[in-house]
Amino acid sequence: MVRLFVFYLSLSLLTVAPLSTVAPAQETPAPGSSDGDLITPDQEGTLEGDDLEQLEKRETQSLDTLFADLKRQSNPAAAKRISRLIWQEWTDSGSDTINLLMSRVNKVAKEKKNGVALDLLDHIIVLAPNYAEGWNRRATLHFVMKEYGRSLSDIEQVLRLEPRHYGALSGLANILQILDREREALETWHRVLELYPANVQAQSAVIKLEEKLSGNRA
Repeated sequence: MVRLFVFYLSLSLLTVAPLSTVAPAQETPAPGSSDGDLITPDQEGTLEGDDLEQLEKRETQSLDTLFADLKRQSNPAAAKRISRLIWQEWTDSGSDTINLLMSRVNKVAKEKKNGVALDLLDHIIVLAPNYAEGWNRRATLHFVMKEYGRSLSDIEQVLRLEPRHYGALSGLANILQILDREREALETWHRVLELYPANVQAQSAVIKLEEKLSGNRA
């Protein structure tokens, strides 16, 4: 019944907001704390050729600039403001339909309606498979449900689409720690710090893991 509801919801949304190009995508916590394009044929308003290329170029330049600023910033508060701008880029799919579905996901997830949230996320991923934040949000939900294998699978897709997704990397590191794969977790936290040096969570995790692993060697 839930899947039928979600299916009809998706159809009704598509009649209101035509799906356009999905661009690289608040800081939705990855497990433990959304790139690409989707073009549907025969659709009015869809960018093509040089226009699409220019749009993607501008979006990439914007993210590249933000990541460069984030890497240079040592003040945690200032870095967090830059991080919010990056998350805004990641979260905006470029499609009113997908954005509305994501807002529904956030609402039902807060209400602990995990089954409905998963159905919605499944439809988002089908409609926009190159929208990294759809995969990331589902990874987060799987983590909350302690479905760590499924969460890891979704995180892999996020990082394939956006290798700089430090939210997904943080989630990966947390899962590795839960699975007692602490050396891999430490390496992953270091990857987070390469992208986001002022990330307090990653800094703390690195210190604790290094102390623990050093003690184990002794």
